[in-house]
Amino acid sequence: MLGREILAGHWRAGERIPTESVLAASLGVAVGTLRKAVAELEQRGMLERRQGSGTYVRARAGRVKNIYEFFRLELLQGGGLPTAQILAVDAAPLPKALIAHEQPSWRSGWRIRRLRALNGTPVALEEIWIDQRHALTPAFSEALYQFYKEQLGFWIARVQDQISVDALPAWAPAELGLQAGAACTYIERQAWSNSQVVEEVSRTWVHPQRARYCARWP
Repeated sequence: MLGREILAGHWRAGERIPTESVLAASLGVAVGTLRKAVAELEQRGMLERRQGSGTYVRARAGRVKNIYEFFRLELLQGGGLPTAQILAVDAAPLPKALIAHEQPSWRSGWRIRRLRALNGTPVALEEIWIDQRHALTPAFSEALYQFYKEQLGFWIARVQDQISVDALPAWAPAELGLQAGAACTYIERQAWSNSQVVEEVSRTWVHPQRARYCARWP
């Protein structure tokens, strides 16, 4: 899980990861188990320990940066290990409001509804569309941008986010801790691949008392 999240760009190159005790507690494993995982990732060249300072994500030459390194959700106190629960997957047309900025070549796609969590706390509700020409395989998982790159042959190179406030939809699960209709931070996104094709359209409702949208560049 730690390796997957590093590859997905949830931790930036050069960023210090949480302490072993904090990570172990958030993952529900023993510190010894967590220490072995960190040691393995260090051997793979994904992490580096700095004496007296902590453990950091190692920059790798030639790696294509993931857009999530710059635009992501964080707990109000900062950071948080991301996970996601798939709520539903079906075929559905794109809402007109989401394609007003640039018309994708596709009008219907796979619609993925997810509950996002940070350190095990539900923080956001997502509704994501991708072109139906892509096959969703068993490898389809919570690290979607990694799935795009490794299984579908493209990566997200550019995004446009529009941030406002919107009411939480009626299909929100109780675990999010908000009633349908509650005011949430709202993000509409169009995402372009390395071929400059719109490959993903999404909308996200963020629990404003639990998490925030964070953008950093570079």
